[in-house]
Amino acid sequence: MDFMQFIDVILHVDKSLGFLIREYGTLVYMVLFLIVFCETGLVVLPFLPGDTLLFIGGAFCANGEMNIWALMGLLIIAATTGNTLNYWIGSLIGHKVYTHDYRWLDKNALQKTHAFYEHHGGKTIILSRFVPIVRTFAPFVAGVSEMNFSKFQFFNITGALIWVVGLVSAGYFFGNIPVIRDHLNTIVLVGVGAAVVPVALGGLWKFYKKMRGA
Repeated sequence: MDFMQFIDVILHVDKSLGFLIREYGTLVYMVLFLIVFCETGLVVLPFLPGDTLLFIGGAFCANGEMNIWALMGLLIIAATTGNTLNYWIGSLIGHKVYTHDYRWLDKNALQKTHAFYEHHGGKTIILSRFVPIVRTFAPFVAGVSEMNFSKFQFFNITGALIWVVGLVSAGYFFGNIPVIRDHLNTIVLVGVGAAVVPVALGGLWKFYKKMRGA
């Protein structure tokens, strides 16, 4: 397998996982670890598969081709450490932004972003796990806005647990049902929407009450 073929296999791991297991055996765990780590840890790689990888991995566990506990454990570590790396990269850039005057940067907007993450960052970090691309940038922005690290790590670990255990388990129990497997991203986005909409409505209601009282 040449380099370009390998990249294609990685980008379509939901379709090639069986091939990887047959070709590389237990090394497939390391491949999946690296994919999740890079997707969550490097802002330049948001296109790597995430949700589908976890779900299809669970389906292969149900078939006895992978160990569900080993897979969950490794991917939780990958998701947690990936987000932590992304946070530190953002934090490193953020400190430079705070100490230098850049004409192209609105420092007031950055301060507001920091305040937003201090009040709502936890929900953002957890829910972003289920939204492709957003989950890659959320920890980076948290670092840039200097979200409290202890608070970030609490929600980072919580989000990783919910994301990995939830999707791997869903794949384990439902991954071999074609209609669910083929519409996974839509199902995940509907679930996230169901969680976000009540929060958004609650925020709008508080804003409305505040405006009426002003």
